[in-house]
Amino acid sequence: DDELESLKGEVRGPLQLSVVTTGKYFMPHLLGHFLQEHPGVEPHLKFTNRARVMERLMENRDDFVVMGQIPDDKRLVAYPFLENILGVVAPAGHPLADRRNLEIEEVLRERFITREPGSGTRLVLDRLLESRHLEVEPYMELGSSEAIKQAVLAGIGVAVLSLHAIRLEQATGKLSVLDVKGFPLRRRWYAVHLKGKRLSLVASTFLDFILSESHRVLDR
Repeated sequence: DDELESLKGEVRGPLQLSVVTTGKYFMPHLLGHFLQEHPGVEPHLKFTNRARVMERLMENRDDFVVMGQIPDDKRLVAYPFLENILGVVAPAGHPLADRRNLEIEEVLRERFITREPGSGTRLVLDRLLESRHLEVEPYMELGSSEAIKQAVLAGIGVAVLSLHAIRLEQATGKLSVLDVKGFPLRRRWYAVHLKGKRLSLVASTFLDFILSESHRVLDR
């Protein structure tokens, strides 16, 4: 059926994607806009942790996956499509919120909430600290950006989060992004698949869409 639709040039049929958990703050918006243009697409969207996304990627179980930290592996093809900005986030009214040019060492003395080891955000944080001969002793380790965001909102501590995850809370003044030297960290989101994989018409059309339209859709 996919071959027949491709011959007719119609973009319809299944679209199978796996996305790291933080992607839930932007992928549904991108997919929603895409489906307005291509209502015949049948999306299957799985949000899970980085280890599981990597497993599915290497087993070729999806059209492609979306992640922020890609391994150095020549078997993979990666397409950067969106900036991933990481900031140090604190609850509104935190004593450090009005300070400028904070040293990371001072922030690390706060109750620091992190993702579990192996997650993309934790990898970025650990590499940054390692480059400065520092390390974090987490006050709490939580399994998703949403759980960390809720903990910060509750006043439990501070954390490094993708700014995609806190757009609403930042806009409404519930969370503050601290002014810390070396931050924000600017990374990228990538669409990734195995080298040599032949994408379906649906998958290649959606890939083209996120490569060209992500910033327009999300900056609205």
